[in-house]
Amino acid sequence: MEIDTEAWFAVAAAAHGHDRPSTPAPEHAAEAGRLKVRSPRSRSAVFALPATGGYAGVALLRLFGTTENAKNAKNATTATTAFLDTFTVHPGRRGRGAGRALWDEVRARLAAEGRTSVSAMVQRGGAGEEFALSRGAECALPMAAYVQEVREVPAEPVPPPPGYRFLAWTGLVPDEHALAHARAHDAMEDAPAGDLDLHRDPWDPERIRAAARLVRDRGGVLLTVAALAEADGAIAGYTELVLPTPASVRAVQYDTVVVPGHRGRGLGRAVKLRMLAYLRAERPGVREIVTTVADANGPMRAVNAGLGYRADSAVGMYQLRL
Repeated sequence: MEIDTEAWFAVAAAAHGHDRPSTPAPEHAAEAGRLKVRSPRSRSAVFALPATGGYAGVALLRLFGTTENAKNAKNATTATTAFLDTFTVHPGRRGRGAGRALWDEVRARLAAEGRTSVSAMVQRGGAGEEFALSRGAECALPMAAYVQEVREVPAEPVPPPPGYRFLAWTGLVPDEHALAHARAHDAMEDAPAGDLDLHRDPWDPERIRAAARLVRDRGGVLLTVAALAEADGAIAGYTELVLPTPASVRAVQYDTVVVPGHRGRGLGRAVKLRMLAYLRAERPGVREIVTTVADANGPMRAVNAGLGYRADSAVGMYQLRL
């Protein structure tokens, strides 16, 4: 369907102001980018409930286009799951059946696509969780959101551990490091996934570039810091930050990965500290970083605690098997 971007953003902004008034507001350009530029690895289905003067509720469903997220499908040749990226009802329209009507549309599309499960990130302990549970969803991966205040971390030079050197870039990975970066991405395979119907497809240089281009084409900025092993040129660990727009004051932590053979040497902490220095130099207007970490990921929680991240809210990946 044709979406009115202004009406969509009005719902997102009103819901945020009602539900999370103390956190940075959504940015119009970032919302517009998500709607207009689709992921190369999935199709997007958008839903909007018309109401006087705009929309009562909006939803964005990602329909995976490969066998990624299909581990429970026997001999699957097409994706069998989906991710509910957005499901929001305007505060002024809540309690009138808008959420139920919106979900009925989403559910019908899932059935038409032959999907066997759908997941979504949900705030635990709130109305969103209550709605998800009432539809039969379960928390497949308990998580928490954490926030780091950039100015509270000392701005000191950060040397790499012996045997490594830092690389830093904005946007697409340099060609000479693309293959090594793809191999390092595959180390995410052992990250906690709970009971999610999750299968991670292998990374290659073109997938790495496509992910970076998607951030750029949606109007965002991707920053990467990596630790390069001097012995063989492999990327031993890396961390990524995304600014939804160049003017964003809050950055979003994407992956932080240390390759198994290089763990136990402080690389996770080192690349994140080096990223803070790079962020201050490249984007001095950023005030804070937000990240989500699985409750089961003890090592990353420990690294973040040592860097001053504070727990912000309890969230979870909720999954409904259809």
